[in-house]
Amino acid sequence: MQGVDRVTAVALPNMTSAADHRRRLGLGLALGAVIAAAGVGAIVTADEGQADTIAITAEAGDQSTEESTDETSAPVADAASAPVGLALPDLEGELGQNEVEPTVPVEPERADGGCTIGAQSIRLASQGDGVACLQQALADEGLYDGAIDGDFDDPTLAAVVAYQEQTGLFVDGVVGRESAIELGIWPDEDMLVVRTPPPPENTPDSTGYYLSPVASVGDDAPPLPENSGSGRRVVYDRAGQRVWAVDDNEQIVRSWLVSGSKYSNEAPGTHTVYSRSEMSTAWNGQAFLPNMIRYQQTQIGHIGFHGIPRHVSDNSPYQTTDELGTRLSGGCQRQHDLDAEFLWAFADVGTTVVVT
Repeated sequence: MQGVDRVTAVALPNMTSAADHRRRLGLGLALGAVIAAAGVGAIVTADEGQADTIAITAEAGDQSTEESTDETSAPVADAASAPVGLALPDLEGELGQNEVEPTVPVEPERADGGCTIGAQSIRLASQGDGVACLQQALADEGLYDGAIDGDFDDPTLAAVVAYQEQTGLFVDGVVGRESAIELGIWPDEDMLVVRTPPPPENTPDSTGYYLSPVASVGDDAPPLPENSGSGRRVVYDRAGQRVWAVDDNEQIVRSWLVSGSKYSNEAPGTHTVYSRSEMSTAWNGQAFLPNMIRYQQTQIGHIGFHGIPRHVSDNSPYQTTDELGTRLSGGCQRQHDLDAEFLWAFADVGTTVVVT
């Protein structure tokens, strides 16, 4: 982010009910809209631990028009020196970067039967069938004339860089989701996503929260992924774009589809919820993020669960319910508002989050 030049705290009355929670979200939206109308980039938050305050952080205004309207590159900040929830932004929107973290491969499948690299990032020194698939794709593009041997060597790297430059992709020599999709060697993601029948409207789960059209419980919920931890936790499966809430007795309280990151900045492993905001905004100040639950901090910002973003300009949603299950965000996991309300109640600070 650019230098922060002022922070204003607006006191709110103490609210605890679900209705009051929604009123607070509405107030956050209203405050943000006022700031947006004034032409000021803002982050609107109501952080856990300061539940009766909405903090409005206005960025320094000494920017050129080109800088203030750029939506293709994310701000860079020092994570070690950044106060949680303030100096680092929440990652939503276009980041202007390719995949940056290797992911766990899944069974390589494509609807047309062609080869894929698997749902992973490959780079210099990678080996295997995925690399051979990449080499063949680069050869088909006329950029590689070496051996199709599954060894990501210097000639393969040079061909990858040439392809990324030629197609306008982020040039880093790493073949992740974006480069692989462009080359036609990424798995068919719809084959990895399990869509359950929508429940009847106003069907509650065992905790009393209504199910969304993409949520399920009990035997209707898909099984948990292997190696997804134990105990009370939230499980997020990147390949299937699905989340589970699991109780202390290893029972699935609820499962639902999300729209996760287009990049591979969602690090697999076990994480812990460390910060929550009833209302926040994306790093570029253009989207409201309701019920933000942060569990991962990267060098450039926070990753977490939140409701479907809404445009600051007119409060319209960034995506439809039908698009849940498709990777659309810049880092966070977008949820239907009903699922976001449930998770806000379920995942307090300290809750375990397992990413597979």
